[in-house]
Amino acid sequence: QVQLVESGGGLVQPGGSLLLSCAFSGTILSVRDMGWYRQAPGKQRDVVAIITSDSTTTYADSVKGRFTISRDNAKNTVYLQMNSLKPEDTAVYFCNADIRQSQDTTVDYWGKGTLVTVSS
Repeated sequence: QVQLVESGGGLVQPGGSLLLSCAFSGTILSVRDMGWYRQAPGKQRDVVAIITSDSTTTYADSVKGRFTISRDNAKNTVYLQMNSLKPEDTAVYFCNADIRQSQDTTVDYWGKGTLVTVSS
């Protein structure tokens, strides 16, 4: 079994910054794609950013130029640096990872989420 634990959420004023972290622990052979998703109240969960095993990144149009996803494979951790935050960034942020646990088994795991609130 694998656990994903997010941290770094909180209340921030518009224009501020936050750094989200997501650490994985458990039976891990390797981690393939990692990503961050968010879900605002009353809305569906949407992708924010993805980073592949070779560190190729993709972003939602709404966060391009403001958010940066990165990974530390040695620490089994994925980060999301969020700058120039806007009220519309308010949501619960979830990390996601495709984790290879054996030669034949790759499982998609989710964290429990961390709340980011952007408000003055």
